[in-house]
Amino acid sequence: MAIEVETKDCTSLGDADLAEMADLCANSPNRYEVGLLSKQAEAWVLLTESRENGRLRGFSFCTLERIGGTPSVLIGAAHICRTTKRDTVLRAIMTDQMRRAVLAFPDEDVLVGTRINDPGAIEAFKSLSDIIPRHDHKASGEERAWGRRLAKRFGVSQLNYEDRAFTARGRGAPPVVLDHISGKPARTPPETAALLEGLDTADGDTLVVCGWALAEDLEKLL
Repeated sequence: MAIEVETKDCTSLGDADLAEMADLCANSPNRYEVGLLSKQAEAWVLLTESRENGRLRGFSFCTLERIGGTPSVLIGAAHICRTTKRDTVLRAIMTDQMRRAVLAFPDEDVLVGTRINDPGAIEAFKSLSDIIPRHDHKASGEERAWGRRLAKRFGVSQLNYEDRAFTARGRGAPPVVLDHISGKPARTPPETAALLEGLDTADGDTLVVCGWALAEDLEKLL
């Protein structure tokens, strides 16, 4: 059965939708309770869902907005079910969000940002350019500034954000991340995993990640 994707307005979500999402990620280390999902529905504009034969396989809260004039796709709480098709589900969700980005921001490069706490989640950024942070790259002042802007947009206190490491310290708060574990973790480059070595995931630490979807690549989705 093919993977089906739908993006809806968060205002259309009801208690049953939130409960379905909570059930999907109940066994994940980053499980989202209904209360947290309800707050995400208030904080973000859109929800992208992926289903297989009617069954929810993944979801992602997001919004398309401009940050300081720069077109952006920002991803809040997201979860990909740990099935054999997890990579396909992730790719379908990201493709739908990128397609909406080109419709909203034609002929423009688009910044994509989220938080992660597992190296496998970087797979969401496979089609993007200039991913920050990345191995063997010293972030420029402007790149660190983007990290600070995103951390602020994600509700992270500047006191809890380390801009050179792109690390948001959780201080015991539940992490809000793009929750995806690769179906083939052995293929995750060690240098990617090294970017998260300083995280205390049990304390809610996350890595702020961003990359660029280039206009010429986005046009291919139309």
